[in-house]
Amino acid sequence: MTAFTATVEVRLKRGVLDPEAETTARALERLGFELDELRSADRFGVDMEADSADAARERATEMAERLLANPTIHDYDVSVEEREK
Repeated sequence: MTAFTATVEVRLKRGVLDPEAETTARALERLGFELDELRSADRFGVDMEADSADAARERATEMAERLLANPTIHDYDVSVEEREK
């Protein structure tokens, strides 16, 4: 088994209201920053042991689909990196 860290980033789909991002975008614009768009996201780091990076990605994807993200309103990305034990 190899040690991996899977990162799952969950964000609202385009078109779904994102009050946190809207409030933050208005504040940034008041500070002089020009934005095309801002979306909030949650990021989960999961340390795990797996036989391969593909197996770790599969497990993290299942976590996202079953609990971390609501597929009706969220998009998510999964990335996996090997780590030292």
